[in-house]
Order: sequence, then structure tokens, then C-alpha cells
Amino acid sequence: MPMNEKEFNLLTEPWILVMKDDCSVKEVSLTDALLNAHTYRALAGELPTQNAAVLRLLLAVLHAVFGRKDAGGRESALRNADDAIERWESLWENRRFPAGPITEYLESQTDNFWLFHPTRPFWQIPAAKNGTAYDASKLNGSLSESSNKLRLFPERTGKQRSRLTYPEAARWLLYVNGFDDTSAKPSKAGKENSDGKLPSVGAGWLGRIGYISVVGDTLFETLMRNFVLLDGKGELWTSSIPAWELEKPRSAERTQIPMPHDQAALLTLQSRRLILHAENGYVTGYHLLGGDFFEKENAFSEQMTVWGPIKDKKNNVMGYQPKRHDKTRQMWRDIALYSDAESSVQPGVIRWNVHLQRDDILPKHELLRLGIASVQYGDKDFFAADIFSDEMSVQLNLLSEMGERCRARVINEIAGCDRIAYYVGELAKDIFLASGGDTEKKSAPVAAAKEQFYYLIDVPFRKWLVRLDAYDDDDELDAKVLLWRKEAESIAYGLAQRMAKDAGPSAFVGKAVKEGKNSERKYYSVSLAVRDFKYRMRTLWEVKK
Repeated sequence: MPMNEKEFNLLTEPWILVMKDDCSVKEVSLTDALLNAHTYRALAGELPTQNAAVLRLLLAVLHAVFGRKDAGGRESALRNADDAIERWESLWENRRFPAGPITEYLESQTDNFWLFHPTRPFWQIPAAKNGTAYDASKLNGSLSESSNKLRLFPERTGKQRSRLTYPEAARWLLYVNGFDDTSAKPSKAGKENSDGKLPSVGAGWLGRIGYISVVGDTLFETLMRNFVLLDGKGELWTSSIPAWELEKPRSAERTQIPMPHDQAALLTLQSRRLILHAENGYVTGYHLLGGDFFEKENAFSEQMTVWGPIKDKKNNVMGYQPKRHDKTRQMWRDIALYSDAESSVQPGVIRWNVHLQRDDILPKHELLRLGIASVQYGDKDFFAADIFSDEMSVQLNLLSEMGERCRARVINEIAGCDRIAYYVGELAKDIFLASGGDTEKKSAPVAAAKEQFYYLIDVPFRKWLVRLDAYDDDDELDAKVLLWRKEAESIAYGLAQRMAKDAGPSAFVGKAVKEGKNSERKYYSVSLAVRDFKYRMRTLWEVKK
């Protein structure tokens, strides 16, 4: 398609996938997604990570609109924290976004939302044509297929594998900007201008953080619960200028910038410089260069991440940085990351909801639904190896200051689950060795047994967790903890019984095993393994009451 033509405006053309009340999925325009957010259940893109990228675009629009105008559409810049709370509450009580201010703003930005445009294509930079060339199969995040590494059992084949419709390309454009890997190379000009030492930007910003969001019953609720109007100090953000409003978009590759204290700017961070290529009504490929980046240490403007401590050699906390999620861990196992603690900083979206509850805007018994989405990368973030997501529900008051007592009990029970998993792993190891297994290969059955235990307790623990409330007195809390411990033990003993039953005849006979060069032989059998497991379980809660 000639670059001097405008085509496919994201404000009027359908491209965002949403789920309706009947659970069917349809494509809508950006304008429709916002004005009718109260009628849609959620975003419903091809991947949860794609939904994260689209959600941040919609949030940026809200910051650009309601950072300047009130719900009635009157020009009214926020002056202080009270103004911010009042504005959020007025939108929340309306239960839908007001059409006037949103429509007026988007119509004023129409020329900045063309997917194809002679000078300012949306989310793209024409200068990116000097970057690394990729086919559409790499742009498609559900394939993420490079020219030299084909995916087995791909979702698309034939012509559909090498081209995308404009709506698909628009969604994946946002996704690649946020979650791109590090495979792109500097351009020839970039190497010459920097003596071949252009800084590495790393993965896209969303791929570098531990993305977390609050999930509502409708798209409107999800947007509002993540629409954070105050920073961690309770102060206003500096401005609301998204990338499309910049008079001259940044085009230099691999550009280090100051950390934005502007939510609209951060939510539209251009981690990559891209330009799409279209033929016969389809996007067939793109060029890409590294884009803007900033230091991730203490990057507290980011509201949608969990945090981990940066420690020196003496284990002193020197600061914090976004903490990537571990796909092997269920969300509830990391509940300590969702509140202010010695080892973490509370995610901004959770802190904001706690603030709203403290101000009595949200009820004191409010079940908070949280979701994570992440890309697991291969060596040095050079390629996307896996994509995963998870959700959990917990009483919001459990994550507030008043929930510290109850939260400490939860963390203690999670530690108990970890100990049981270790005991189950030891049982698996002992049975494996009793059956004649190679001592150097014992880690595999241990890992498999632990994984099975966490799988079995996953749903029961989630159900138990939602029943906890910071308003529970000590007797109520003790009773709930005791019920959980009995259930966890029952699950563990049941798993141990099945493991013993499934052991082969040789494991019941047993075997003497020498595990190290200088060690004595130790006899292993199923009966001894079960005996040791039961002993460990009897002392389980003696570690910490």
C-alpha cells in the first residue's frame, strides 16, 4: 500500500476483541470499547498478554481525557489529591464512561490513530524501515515465529501464517511493542553513530516487569480499578501526554529517557520503533528497531507490576525493581508481594484500591480479583519460550494495613504448604531410589511430585483464601486455619498413599543405595519411605504455629 494514503482508523474501525455478556467475542473500535465498556465483560484478545497491552492503551486515553476534564466534560485540571479522588468517584458512581468528553477528545485526535499514514502511522515510526525485517508470523504473538525457527503445531498454516488482517495487526502491534524479545539488531546507521555500542534496551517494558492488574466484572470496572490517579506518595502525576500527542515523536533507536512521571506517557511507552508493511489488504511483515527505555531500579511510576528487593552483598535492601513472574508458581504462593512488606513494595494498582477502600469509596468487605500475564523468555530474552497467566481472589482488606495480622497467618500457611511439598518430594525420591533409580536422576521425580501436590491444593487453597477477612477475630481466624491444615494434610496423605500404591514390586523389596563416593550405603524401600513421610508430617506444624 502506498505510504501517502491513510487507511484503517482505530477510532472507528473494529479491531479490539471484547467479550459480551453471553460470552461471545466481537471486534469493536477503540471508541466503542470505551463508551460501551460497561456492557462488555472483558477484553478477549488472542493472548492474555495482548489484553494487557490493549488495556494499557485504553487507560492512557482515560488519563488524557480525565486528567484534564471532569465527568461532565468541563475543562478542569486536577489540582490536588482530593480532586483526584473526587473525579474517580464521580466516574465510578456513574457506572459508565461519559460519552461527551471521550468522544470530543478522540475526535480531536483522529489523525493520530490511522494504522497507515504518510507521516504518523499509529504506534509506528517510518524511520524504522532501517531496522530488522520480520515476517508477519513474528508479529503474531501466538506464533512469534522467526525466519530461522519454525513453530511446531502452529495455530495458523499456509497463507494465514504469513499475513494478518488490519485488526489483527493493530492488536499485535501493541503486543510486540510491550513484549518484544531482544533478537532485533541495531541498524547500520545506528552502529556507525555509536561506534557499534548502542545500549541494549532489553525486552519490551511489559516483558521486563511482573505485570499485574485488578480485574472487574465488566470492562468498565477493570479500567476504573486500574485507573490510578495518585502516585505512591499520594501526589498527582505530572501530566497526561500520551505518545500520539507528541509534537514530534521520538525516532532515534535505543534511546534512554528519564523515567516518566506521567501515566499517559508511561502507558504508551514506545519500547520499539516499528513500521508495518501491507500488501493487498493484509499486513505481511514489519521492520523493527529498539526504542525508548529507562532504568528499572525504583521505577515506581509503574503501577502494574510486583516488586522485588535489590540487595547488596550483606543482604541489605538497596532499592526495588520489577519482579518477573515465575510460571511454576501459582499466584497465591506469592501473596507477600501484593502488600507493603520488608521485602517488597505494594503494586500501585493494589495500593490505589486500598486507598479507595480506606476512603469508604469501596466497601470494607470487597473481594479483589487480581490477574497476572507474562512472557517467559529464552536465553538472555532472545526469544519467547512460553506465555502464561493466572488469577486469584482475596479480600481487599487483607492487603491493607489492617490486614497484616491475617496476612501473616496466610503467609505462614503457604510456608507450611511448601514444607509439605518438600516432604512429598522426599517421599518420591525415596521410592524412586528404592525401585533402583539412578541417584543422579532423582531430581525429576522430586519435581514431578511437588508439582502434583501444588496442583492438588491449588483450588482448595484459593477457596480457603477468599473466606479470610481482616475483620475476623482471633478465634475465627484460628478455626479457619485449622480447617485448612486438616484439608492440606488430607490431600498430602492421599497423594502419598497413591505414590506408594503405584510403586513397583522392586520398590517394596527395596535396595541399598550409595549416594556419594564417601557415603555409606542406605537402604530404601516403600515402607521406610512412607514411615519417614508420616514422621515428617507429624512434626509439620511444630515448625511454626
